[in-house]
Parts: sequence; C-alpha cells; structure tokens
Amino acid sequence: MACLLEAPLRISVLSEVTATSRHYVDRLFDPDPQKVLQGVIDMKNAVIGNNKQKANLIVLGAVPRLLYLLQQSSSSLELRTECAVVLGSLAMGTENNIKSLVDCHIIPALLQGLLCPDLIFIEACLRCLRTVFISPVTPVQLLYTDPTVIPHLMSLLSRSQRTQEYITQIFSHCCKTPEHQTVLFNHGAIQNIAPLLISPSYKVRMQALKCFSVLAYENTQVSMTLVNGEEISPLFSSLLLSPQSIYLRFLLPVLVDGELLSQVFVRMMQRDQPIEMQLTAAKCLTYMCRAGAIRTDDSCIVLKTLPCLVRMCSKEHLLEERVEGAETLAYLMEPDVELQRIASTTDHLVAMLADYFKYPSSVSAITDIKRLDHDLKHAHELRQAAFKLYASLGSNDEDIRKKITETENMMDRIVSGLSESSIKVRLAAVRCLHSLSRSVQQLRTSFHDHAVWKPLMKLLQNAPDEVLVMASSTLCNLLLEFSPSKEPILESGVIELLCSLTQSDSPALRVNGIWALMNMAFQADQKVKVEIVRCLGTEQLFRLLSDPDTNVLMKTLGLLRNLLSTRPHIDQIMSSHGKQIMQAVTLILEAEHSIEVKEQTLCILANIADGNTAKELIMTNDDMLQKIKYYMGHSNVKLQLAATFCISNLIWNEEDGSQERQDKLREMGFVDILHKLSQASDPNLSDRAKTAMQQYLA
Repeated sequence: MACLLEAPLRISVLSEVTATSRHYVDRLFDPDPQKVLQGVIDMKNAVIGNNKQKANLIVLGAVPRLLYLLQQSSSSLELRTECAVVLGSLAMGTENNIKSLVDCHIIPALLQGLLCPDLIFIEACLRCLRTVFISPVTPVQLLYTDPTVIPHLMSLLSRSQRTQEYITQIFSHCCKTPEHQTVLFNHGAIQNIAPLLISPSYKVRMQALKCFSVLAYENTQVSMTLVNGEEISPLFSSLLLSPQSIYLRFLLPVLVDGELLSQVFVRMMQRDQPIEMQLTAAKCLTYMCRAGAIRTDDSCIVLKTLPCLVRMCSKEHLLEERVEGAETLAYLMEPDVELQRIASTTDHLVAMLADYFKYPSSVSAITDIKRLDHDLKHAHELRQAAFKLYASLGSNDEDIRKKITETENMMDRIVSGLSESSIKVRLAAVRCLHSLSRSVQQLRTSFHDHAVWKPLMKLLQNAPDEVLVMASSTLCNLLLEFSPSKEPILESGVIELLCSLTQSDSPALRVNGIWALMNMAFQADQKVKVEIVRCLGTEQLFRLLSDPDTNVLMKTLGLLRNLLSTRPHIDQIMSSHGKQIMQAVTLILEAEHSIEVKEQTLCILANIADGNTAKELIMTNDDMLQKIKYYMGHSNVKLQLAATFCISNLIWNEEDGSQERQDKLREMGFVDILHKLSQASDPNLSDRAKTAMQQYLA
C-alpha cells in the first residue's frame, strides 16, 4: 500500500513546485514595469543555490522572456541588469541549464548588451558570459563569430577590475586553437593584458596570468613576443637624412612597471606567492621555453621554473597541484636530456613520484571528508601524471631509466596501469613503458622478468588509436633481435595483429605495424619470413610500397630488405614473388623519391644480387642494369655506393656463372665506371669500387 501512495505524493509535491515556478514566470509578463522588476528580483532570490528551481524556470520558458526584457531599450537599466544577474544565476546550475541558455541564443544577446555605456549592466552581462563560457558544453567558437566582439572586449578591459577579471577569464577559457591565439594576439592581447599582471586585485592578476599561459602554449609568435617584445613596422630613419636613408625594424619590449614579462613571471613563482600563481607562472615560462623563445639552459628555466615544478610534486600539496606540477614538468623537459638529468637529481624526484601511487593512504592526513572523497575519485589522475613524468624523465638517459625501474614496485605498477579502467592512465602507463623500452638493458632484464609483453598484447586487442599507436610503438622495441620477449611474442600469434595494423587509416599505426614486422624479420628463420609474407599478402605489401606516407614506405622497404637476407631466403622469396618485387623496385627508382628511399631500394637490389638464382632477375633485365649504371654515376655518394654494391654482388668470382655476368657487364661499360669510382674522393666508395674491380683481375 505504501508504494501505491508514493506516486500521488510525488506528483503533488511536483505540482506545487511547478505552480510556484509558474508564478515567477507569469510575473515577467505583467504590464506594470515595476511589478516585472520586482518579479525578476524575487526570481533572483528564489534561484540562488536551488538547482531544482532553476531547472523548473528554464522548462517553463523564463529564459526567452528574460532575454527579451534584457534586450528591450524600453526596459529600465535596473531591470536589464537584474535580468542579466538572474540569467547568470541560472547558468550556474547544471550543464543542461547551460545548453538550454545557449540554445536560446543567450551569447549574442549578452554580447549586444556590452554596447551599453552603463558599467554596472556591462559587468552583469560579462559575469553571465563568463559563467556560460567556462562551461565545457559551450561552443567557444561563438565568441569569434562576430569579428567586432574581440576588439570591443579589449576596449572594455580598462573600465573596471571586474571587467578585467571577467574578460581575461573568458579569453583564457575560449582560447583553444592556434586560430584563437592568432585572433587574440592580433587584437593586442599581450599589450592590453600585460598591465593587469600588477593589478591590486589578486583575481585579476591570476586571470591575466592564465591568459598568457593559453596564449603561449605551442605558439612561437606569441612566446617570442612575450620575451622580446613587439616588432614595430618599418619606419623611415629620421637619423639618416641622406638619399641613402634606410628603413629600420626594431623590437619594442613589453614592459610591466619597468620589468620584462619573463621577469614578472619569475617573480610570480617565488615561494611567498600563492601556489596557484606559482604554478601558472611556471606554465607560462614552460610554454615559452617549449615554443623556442627561451633556451633550455636559461637560468630562469634551470634555476627557477624546473625547481618550482619539482616542488609542486611533493606530498604537502593538494592532489590537483601535484598533478599539474608533474604534467607541466614532464612537458618542459620532454625534448631536453640535460633538463631530465637535472630534474632526476632534484629533491629526490624519482622517489617522490612513487608516493603518487599510494595516495590517499589508509593513514592519510586528510581530515576533511569532502576533500578525501574528492581525492579518492581523482587518485587515478595522480597515477597518470606520475607515469607521464617517468616517461619524460627516462626518454633518453640510461642511468635515469635504471633509477626508475629500481623504484619500489615500479614495473608492477606499470603492468597494473596497462589494465586500469581509465583510458588516460592506460595511455600514460604505456607511454612510460615505451620510454623505458628504449633501453637494451631494461629489455633484457626488467621487461623479461615481469613479462610486460603479455599485458601489452592484451592492450593491443581492443584500444583507441592513441593507445594503439603508443602500444604498437613499444612492441616494435620488444621485437628487436636482442630482446628476450621476441620469441614468446612470436609464439602468441602477433603477426596477424601487426598485419592488420598495416591496413589502418592512421599513418602512425601503419608505420608501427610494418616497423614491428621489419624488426621481427631481422635475422629470422625462414618459417617466420614465410608466415609474414603469407599473412601480409603480396597485394598489401605492394600497396604499402606505394603508400603516400614516406615513413610507411621506408619501413616497408626495410621489411623487404630483412626478408631478402641470406641466400636461401632470397632465392625462395624471389622465386615466388620476384616479378612483383622487381616491378616495385623499378617504379620506386623511376619516381620522385628522397635519397633515403632510393638508397634503401638499391640496397634491396643488392640483396637480390646476392642470391644464387635471384640475381638472374637482374641480369636478364637490361632496363634494371641501366638504372644501376645511372645511379653509379649519380651525384649522391650514398646512391653510388649502394649501386656499386649491386654490381659487386653480381660479378663475385666464387659463384657459378660469374664469368658470363662479368663479360656482359664489361660490354655495358660497367668496368670503366668502376675504374672511375676507384679514384673517388669518398674512401668508402673508392674501396667498394676497387673490391669490385679485383673480381675482374682474379
């Protein structure tokens, strides 16, 4: 019976709430402007902190009416301002609220409201716009639709501290692409926002700093301007009055109270500044460094930025600060081995990161239950950040890799990370594994001891492309000839998986698939080579030889070269697929390809020439012999050397039929070319030509 009574009770309560909400909406249509104003004020008080009430009002159509009143010139300024405030409050509800507001075209209405001269109304519109734009569901492109919006927002920066705070926050949330960076930069973002770094308001300083971090990210133009200043257009020199006077270009430094911006950022990283400010300033300098505007050995990076970011990784900081610190540090030192070495010896960083996997611990010092609950839900972000930082630390230096793998339970943690539910953690873990897999020592020890190939193979079965790219790249290293993991991986049936990767739409996956097969084929027995050719199929192999991506083509040539090694293997493969292979070689040598591609192709030809029976495919093909002759006379030494190798293999004395081959090649003029090359300035080419000449003298 209780269940039967429950539904009517719920309907009754809902009807009451809806009726109350309807009353607020009805008052917006009152013919008396004063009653409308009071209705909006009452609505404002009713929705504060009440998401259910906000949702009800949106469903009942309050938003279109509020926007209508906001845009009417006949509405009083007070009413228009209160409408903007209520809309801002509605925007602070759920993401569905934001979607409803955007669908009602709130953004154009509020942007139009910014043309009003009244500051209080402008601030209310900006506050609402800020709330809408910081939501992840709002299309940021709406800020850039009208080209007059950005310059107008720039002009409003000087109106008040509130306009400064809201506008810079809007900019930092809506700057998502290089195109957005360019628009803001071209409208004077640096010059207009720089003075805000010394605002008396902390909120303004912070939002200005965040703005610079998103503007500088992977943007050389912005970063160079932040360091060196703005380039002034060519000016006629007033100092040189002669007819030979010249045009001058010079840089005008962007100064803030007499300081360069980079100096301001360094000052903001000092320990006495709030953590949020230290971190954001460090991000600015990191992005400027990665964009090439600051050298990696500059003191502001080595002595200030790097130590600040390492400091953020310590367990005394909040979870989100540790995550941001670790990820920014990983990005800073990713391409620079010296920064990696400095970081690895700073404040016991490698050991400190091990704490990221134990957080929050059972004896956590967190007494705030809300904070503990938050951290439990976000602890995976710490693991992700730690893996990223370990990957960056170990990407070049063997000693650092050793230190990482010797950190307590590190390999077990990576193996666990490969099967975590969070895709981001799995990606970071495999990135870390890839970094460590560059070490011959680790491949032979830690990787073998922990059988990391097993979870890696499992990861390759069903994963998004970004994970597949990193996992398959790691697999390439595990398939190197000296890796103990190569044999068990081969036995697991990996060839079919790798062949399927070569058919991917992603060039990176095609490269990795063929690269792994190339490594697998190196010094492999005949059974493995035959299986690769069978599984890949000749059609796919030759499709890859005409792939538009040069990296794919190079790795396919590398695979073919490894398949065509040792005479029995060369003869067997060429007896089955010789016609197609010779055709592919011809097409590559005739087409417009790089020196590297043609060199690799000539090396394949040299391998074919080393076969017992396969060499006849060259000797009976006068067109191919003419091509070899052409490349022996090429201006590039690498191509000359590879072509000479082909001839050397064809005329080698100890093999059957060598005399007939020597006679034919002499008639075609190859001896004269060899004689000329024996006097070449390049010692390798000269020696190779002399060795070939000796075959005629023996």
